[in-house]
Amino acid sequence: MRITDTSDLWWKNAVIYCLDIETFCDSNGDGIGDFAGAAQRLDYLAELGVTCVWLMPFYPSPQRDDGYDVVDFYGVDERLGTLGDVVEFIRTAKDRGMRVIADLVVNHTSDEHPWFKQARSSKDNPYRDFYVWRSDPPPDTSSEVVFPDQENSIWTKDRKTGEWYLHRFYSHQPDLNVANPAVRDEIAKAMGFWMELGLSGFRVDAVPFFLETEGIDSHTGDPHDYLRDLRRFLSRRSGDAVLLGEVNLPFEQQIEFFGDAADELTMQFDFVTMQQMYLSLARGDARPLARTLTDRPGIDPDSQWATFVRNHDELTLDKLLESERQEVFEAFGPEKNMQVYDRGLKRRLPPMLDGDPQRIRMVYSLLFSLPGTPVLFYGEEIGMGENLAAEGRLAVRTPMQWTHEESAGFSSASPDKLVRPLVEGKFAQDSVNVVDARRDPTSLLGFMGSLIRRYRECPELGWGSFSLIDTPNPAVLAHRCDWEENSLFLFHNFGAEPTKVSVKLKDGDVPENGGILTDLLQDTMADIHAGDEMQVELPAYGYRWLRVQVPEVGRLW
Repeated sequence: MRITDTSDLWWKNAVIYCLDIETFCDSNGDGIGDFAGAAQRLDYLAELGVTCVWLMPFYPSPQRDDGYDVVDFYGVDERLGTLGDVVEFIRTAKDRGMRVIADLVVNHTSDEHPWFKQARSSKDNPYRDFYVWRSDPPPDTSSEVVFPDQENSIWTKDRKTGEWYLHRFYSHQPDLNVANPAVRDEIAKAMGFWMELGLSGFRVDAVPFFLETEGIDSHTGDPHDYLRDLRRFLSRRSGDAVLLGEVNLPFEQQIEFFGDAADELTMQFDFVTMQQMYLSLARGDARPLARTLTDRPGIDPDSQWATFVRNHDELTLDKLLESERQEVFEAFGPEKNMQVYDRGLKRRLPPMLDGDPQRIRMVYSLLFSLPGTPVLFYGEEIGMGENLAAEGRLAVRTPMQWTHEESAGFSSASPDKLVRPLVEGKFAQDSVNVVDARRDPTSLLGFMGSLIRRYRECPELGWGSFSLIDTPNPAVLAHRCDWEENSLFLFHNFGAEPTKVSVKLKDGDVPENGGILTDLLQDTMADIHAGDEMQVELPAYGYRWLRVQVPEVGRLW
């Protein structure tokens, strides 16, 4: 494979940056972020090295679930701007070399959506079958609710018709009947509409729930056939568009959503690896993460895992054993107000690690070195914290901190007029903000920019084969990625003590006439020969990226 081939499957070595328009930048001083403000910050994202912007929901909504309760799949929340503003944002992003994807929230609608208003008006309304109903009282489904602190059943009785409607999430978010061909047509039309305006794909919300057909009488075949239909539709409209799926399932179930022929989801978030990473961090022991990476199933070369440290939801730990989850809670969220739904944390990484810059950098070095495509949540690059006073997942959805001014440069409105309260304390804007970080060569922002550049210069990480390297120290994760004639050796110390790792190079690791060993994060180079041993010194929470390459071939460094 040639380096030029990597541009065809751009998502395999992309850098994805998730942002919420309403909390990113306010252009008109009303305290709410908008597309016009976000567009003014696109140069910042391009400078950072972002290649794909993921937009959280911006559609019209009563805002009972932060925009995930949609009332119009073809519109824009008037607080955030207009369709024209969206097009200008997408066009400007593309001019700066960035694609844009957006949340596709089609598992459910708001109960204020015109479809549901029609559906609940009478049992014989044409929109009745857009949703899922039952006439008999439902059994106890309290164990199936997604938000156990808010709901006690996945069925709610509608008073007008006397029947119950299905909702896997909140009761104000009735589930769509995806077995109904008319619903499928509407979803495809909405996707096609936004692609015509310039989107390069979608992050698909709650995929397993979206495809769930339990409780639906008019079953129309394998739900995965529908996902394949959506992928085909997407590919017809734009050959390089992506479906990035939220599938929080064990690997053996998750792999089904890629499709047997890489014909369903293009990418999936790797929730399992993320959770084991936090267990390894809590223990100072790399073995849980190492075992998980070894167990990761192989996927088609046209598919990809999406790796992340933090996302916009709770930091879920639901795939850990109860005892393991308690270890992570004790280490990173021992107080009840730091936990949510009894399964996750409402915290960002820097506060969880007490602001330890070395440890924080090690985690992000790990993120960019893992095989897959890294996804950042806005503010991670500067080390933002959370607001624990905010309810649930809103704790990490605070206004972006651009400056040290009283409203963090997010808005000219006073802090009490902002759409969300700002972070307070050690991680407030007077200590953590973009402007100060840009002027500090030792800042986390500068480090993240360097990591992104190195990651983008290392196709081995997105395209290469992955294998673990045995080390005697359980605190060290050592792995390698091989692609073409180059090999990357990557080392991360989860322990609080310095250590040394010795790796003997095998036949074939080094060209017959010798190679070049480059430290990609320290910009040093040395000759290396077959049979040599790499002596890798790692400080407490240390990390190293080493490349073995053919002299004067391929890479310049």
